[in-house]
Amino acid sequence: MQRRDFLQAFGRATVVAPLLAAGLLRPAGAQTMSFNRAPFEARTAADALRLIGAAGAETSRDIQLKAPEVAENGAAVPIEVASSIPGTTRLSILIDKNPLPLALQFNFAPEAAARFQAKLRMAESSRLRVVATAGGKHYTVFREVKVTVGGCGD
Repeated sequence: MQRRDFLQAFGRATVVAPLLAAGLLRPAGAQTMSFNRAPFEARTAADALRLIGAAGAETSRDIQLKAPEVAENGAAVPIEVASSIPGTTRLSILIDKNPLPLALQFNFAPEAAARFQAKLRMAESSRLRVVATAGGKHYTVFREVKVTVGGCGD
C-alpha cells in the first residue's frame, strides 16, 4: 500500500505543478479577520472599556482569574482565565496602569470553552481586569498584582 500511496501522490503533483507554474491555478490567500484596532490603541482603561462596549460591565463570580499576588518579573506575568458564563464569546484582559491597557482579546464560538493561559507584560503594579462578553452583556472580575522587577516600562 505504501508504494501505491506514493505513486498516487506523485501523479497528483505532476498534474498540479504545471498548472501552478503557468498561473492557471493559484493557492488561495490567507483570509484575515478584520477587528477593531481602536481599543488596543486606547491610552486609558476607561477608553478601552468604552471602545469594546463594556463600560458598564457588572461584576461576576463566574469568571475565574488566576494570577500571582506578587509578580517577580513584570515582563512575564502568568495568568489563567476561564469563564463559566454560558455563551461566552469574548474574553478581554486589561491592565489598568499599562501604557496601552487592553492587553489581550480572544473570541470564542458560543459553544466553545472560554478559557486560556497567557503571560502578560506589566509596566508596574496594577489591577488586572477580565471582561467576558456573553449574550450581548459584559461581565468583569478584578485582581491586584504587585510587580517587583522589570515590566514594559524599563
